[in-house]
Amino acid sequence: MLLELRLLEKEAQVEDLEVRLVDTRTAVVRAMAKAQTATSRAEAASGMAEAEVALQSLRANSGQNLPETMQVTHLVKQSSLEFDRKNYGGALYLANQAKAMAVSYRARGASGSREEARAGEKTFALPIRIKVESKGNIREGPGTNFGIAFGVDSGAVLTAFSYTEDWIRINDERGRNGWIFRGLVARPD
Repeated sequence: MLLELRLLEKEAQVEDLEVRLVDTRTAVVRAMAKAQTATSRAEAASGMAEAEVALQSLRANSGQNLPETMQVTHLVKQSSLEFDRKNYGGALYLANQAKAMAVSYRARGASGSREEARAGEKTFALPIRIKVESKGNIREGPGTNFGIAFGVDSGAVLTAFSYTEDWIRINDERGRNGWIFRGLVARPD
């Protein structure tokens, strides 16, 4: 019962943070409109086109009605509305938010789609950044009995998507996937 209460508490915190995020985005967009940033119409249009391409790629990889796709779609629509209001700075800001979110979700989906989920594997709510503390190997599966996919040096930053027991499913900045022993990583500075 205690765990259920903790879960409810965390869910309420997430909902509160989502509301704050929307409010903060709205405030940033309004501030950009008031400041009449030097962002040109062409820059905003270019950013919006890139966001639309990222959205189409996300839809192709993960589906139309997933919450992630709907979030990116919402940001793209907001960007278009700000562009129509001649708030090019706000439009570019929202387009960049949409692109970043789409890339993050697509990377998370790519990591999960190449390999079936393993028994006991737990997915993080969002991809997280981790830093390699000690030089080591990235394995093809969660354990030393799996082959080595590639090596990593101390200081490398990885994106983590899920974990099982002592192993974390990751990808690196080059898009390579695998598993790293949790004792080799820490939170980035």
